[in-house]
Amino acid sequence: MSTTELLTADELVEVTGYKHIASQREWLDKNGWAYVVNAAGRPIVGRWYARMRLAGVKPTAGNGGVQQSWQPDFTALG
Repeated sequence: MSTTELLTADELVEVTGYKHIASQREWLDKNGWAYVVNAAGRPIVGRWYARMRLAGVKPTAGNGGVQQSWQPDFTALG
């Protein structure tokens, strides 16, 4: 288990399925992942963000940082 704050290049290949930088960025854009680009043009993804996305949680900036991908439906219990 890695303890760095950022995904490694190999982990980014594992997530996206692509080694080519432009293809990684295309995959991240297509799937709605947030990232920054470093001076070399490589996408940089935070480890905590990646863990949340892979767990089905979509982090957002507008509502306290987290948006659940689903919510329970309690209407049938009433």
